[in-house]
Amino acid sequence: MRTQVGIIGAGPAGLMLAHWLKQHGIESVIIEHRSRAYVEARVRAGLLEQNTVDILKGLGLAGRLEREGHLHHGVYLSFDSERVRVPFGKLTNGRNITIYGQQEVVKDLTDAWLAGGGQLLFEAPALQIEGFDSPAPKIHFEQQGEKGVIDCDFVAACDGFHGIGRKTLPKQLYTEYSITYPFSWLGILANVAPSTDELIYTYHQRGFALHSLRSSTVSRLYIQVDNNDHIDNWSDDQIWDELSVRLGTPGWSLQTGPIFEKSITPMRSYLIDTMQAGRLFLAGDAAHIVPPTGGKGLNLAAADVKHLVDGLVDYYKNGSMRSLDRYTETALKRIWRAQDFSNFMTTLFHKQDEHGSFQYQLQRAKFRYISQSEAYATTIAENYVGLPFEAFT
Repeated sequence: MRTQVGIIGAGPAGLMLAHWLKQHGIESVIIEHRSRAYVEARVRAGLLEQNTVDILKGLGLAGRLEREGHLHHGVYLSFDSERVRVPFGKLTNGRNITIYGQQEVVKDLTDAWLAGGGQLLFEAPALQIEGFDSPAPKIHFEQQGEKGVIDCDFVAACDGFHGIGRKTLPKQLYTEYSITYPFSWLGILANVAPSTDELIYTYHQRGFALHSLRSSTVSRLYIQVDNNDHIDNWSDDQIWDELSVRLGTPGWSLQTGPIFEKSITPMRSYLIDTMQAGRLFLAGDAAHIVPPTGGKGLNLAAADVKHLVDGLVDYYKNGSMRSLDRYTETALKRIWRAQDFSNFMTTLFHKQDEHGSFQYQLQRAKFRYISQSEAYATTIAENYVGLPFEAFT
């Protein structure tokens, strides 16, 4: 099998990359370790920055997103039952976020790719990336017990944190940076209309809570738990009771309903400072992980893809490797900004020490400043909706 760009991974990064390259007349083939059903059912992020929505619109792939996505013009922040609202559009010249599940993005991109005759092999794990330091790399894979090879000019590893892409990158080329937070998120999906029109982040003396949403009939909610906690320790009634206490403010109440999914997710930050070697390039979770507090995971992957497309177009149109050579340098500017914002939101709203402690007082002082200073609120708003690409040039 011969193509120009071999793509490993059919998540948002890999699919977006394939579509964007096709728009520029550049061929690609995608291979995916999991089945189509698994990938399209995998619940992940649901918050799309302005940049990501604009990319999907530019690719002509935002039809269902525009019909079913929920445009949010702000976010509620609560601390000890006191709630303030940060208005995105007002503070960022009209930039906002859209709530639309990552699995829905994957469905839309997969449908469009296959309908357009694109090559996408499911249940086809990559076994080896050969010759990435040469002009003719190869991706060895397996499908239904048969071995295959993709001959290509470049390899794009969009295969997640556990994929072969980062494992192939020579370890002497990069430094790892990581934080493991001393708490996790217990998250649920429930068949109940959201009790809020916009997301609610809250600090409570019993721990963090977040009210998000997926649609007009499905709510997504989280509570802070210990890293050694287990989902079996929490009945549905206990989860709803805890959410009601932590999210509660005077005059507001939480609506409950049937929970159809619950899980516990560790909180961590991770990145490597080199995302390329020869003709191998990493994008998305293959190169970096952020805690979900800032909603940056999928959006960072989209930004990586944007920079990779810029480089590949420059190569195929102009014969220049200049942009590709600077891919890591360009991408890391936004990645570090997103890491900082994700860490800021995480440390602001999670209980880290005893209620009333020095750490607590610092958190409370920050929250009060958000409600007092438009400049501080603007900093949060512009990071939350995503800084424009030109801000990092």
